Amino acid sequence: MEDHWTVGRVAERAGVSVRTLHHYDEIGLVRPSARTAAGYRAYAADDVERLREVLAYRRLGFGLREIAELIGDPSTDAVAHLRRLRGLLLERRDRADAMVAAIDRELAARAKGLNVTPEEQLEMLGVRLYDAIGGAYTVTRCTEPRIAAQIWDALGDAQTVLNVGAGTGSYEPADRDVTAVEPSAVMRGQRPAGSARCVAAAAENLPFEDGSFDVAMAVSTVHHWEDPIAGLREMRRVAGRVVVLTFDTDEPGWQDRFWLTRDYLPEFAAVLAQFPSLAGMADAIGARAEPVPIPWDCADGLFEAYWRRPGAYLEDHVRRAMSVWTRVGTQTEQRTVQSLSEDLDSGRWAERNSDVVDLAEADLGLRLLVA
Repeated sequence: MEDHWTVGRVAERAGVSVRTLHHYDEIGLVRPSARTAAGYRAYAADDVERLREVLAYRRLGFGLREIAELIGDPSTDAVAHLRRLRGLLLERRDRADAMVAAIDRELAARAKGLNVTPEEQLEMLGVRLYDAIGGAYTVTRCTEPRIAAQIWDALGDAQTVLNVGAGTGSYEPADRDVTAVEPSAVMRGQRPAGSARCVAAAAENLPFEDGSFDVAMAVSTVHHWEDPIAGLREMRRVAGRVVVLTFDTDEPGWQDRFWLTRDYLPEFAAVLAQFPSLAGMADAIGARAEPVPIPWDCADGLFEAYWRRPGAYLEDHVRRAMSVWTRVGTQTEQRTVQSLSEDLDSGRWAERNSDVVDLAEADLGLRLLVA
């Protein structure tokens, strides 16, 4: 590659306007660092690489502020960005392929005069919830060190660990012999190179002998299982101990713990209407429960993570990594976002929630079951 490229040539090759490149320069997103022989600013190879990342994220729907945070992470290099982008694109392709196949099946059925059941109609939205939200996990769902410390402390001296509903591998301890279980192909496909071996299976039917592991763990996944109690009992069967990060709905008025569910998303209660009680889950595996506070700057973009950063819930890619929004539906999601946006602009949110802005952590119902 040449030592430098002019602004005009980069704009032509990248398919963007010179004005766009000037804007990226003005806001510090991508600044040309080289000079032409005539003294004009030009793009060096590293600048072009950074621009490539910016444009790729932009075309996937990310806002400029979020892109700046993503590419400004000093721990993430070009290879990591390429892997992340590849995962996002594969997830988008897989979802499109699944929708096309479902549409083709429905068209064929309707052409024959056959009735199409509600279940078959909904199939067009995707086979598994995790497959629908999985592509965003590598962007916002990562290990929060303070939550990880609590989980890993509960693992004790266990050497062999089964991670059930493992997703992309967050919270898997690096100093143990880990085996992962994950039913979603999208999730499995995004696990980092060198991570623990991953078995395609569901929690309710683990393909292991009794007592195969020192401990079985499950992190923020039980609410996705078809039968949570059966899955927990399976974990108890295959491991000497069980550690589960889950959610407490036993406390009366639990929806009011979090301003988002209290003021903007009452439908959250219906999402967890069939979820087992914390006491029921604890009884199933003989566990004790301990609270897991969420730090204000939580690195893991779980549903409650942004309790002191409300503007994050306005960002599409943040919500895409939270299963709640897929469950409540597009209309509810749009209504919630609009209402929150208006309250943030007017200052109403700040007035209502002045008690949280100085807190370092909050108890919003996350619980660690340890058996």
